[in-house]
Amino acid sequence: MAIVYNSRLDAEEHGFHPLVSVLVPLLALLLQVYLPKYFHGFATFDLPLIVTIFFAVGRRHPISGTLTGAIIGLLQDALSGLPIGINGVTKSIVGFLAASIGVRIDVENSGTRFLLNFGFALLASIIYILITRVLLGTEVPIAWTRELLRAVANGLLAVPLFLLMDMTKRRP
Repeated sequence: MAIVYNSRLDAEEHGFHPLVSVLVPLLALLLQVYLPKYFHGFATFDLPLIVTIFFAVGRRHPISGTLTGAIIGLLQDALSGLPIGINGVTKSIVGFLAASIGVRIDVENSGTRFLLNFGFALLASIIYILITRVLLGTEVPIAWTRELLRAVANGLLAVPLFLLMDMTKRRP
């Protein structure tokens, strides 16, 4: 019996074991909180953002991507001591957009993965700055060169991490 796909979404949607859906984000959060204390350069990376993007484009459902981003972001806020909601809002928006884009383009290509992560890391920085400046009234210095370098670093790190996390996908 042949399987008939009605859309790109039906053909390429991936599922994840429930343990993977919990353990991978938790590992990313713990590494993000503790590694920068010992390796200061690691603060450049945003592992929870990369994981949010991975699950969002893998599931290809905007609501699921939004919820994944919100949960990961709120947990990151709670663990990092930032005001609750900054990363929650940022990662919710990124999760929604990543899932929406994942339906329309091929996200299995390494070049596309780099560009997605680069773009979303830059967007996450812009949203973070806007939230802290406009909503919280905190004067945050804007160093665009630093933000561009962070986006490149996150994009480069995301490519091998996506390949590693690809092993956790379950085909429907």
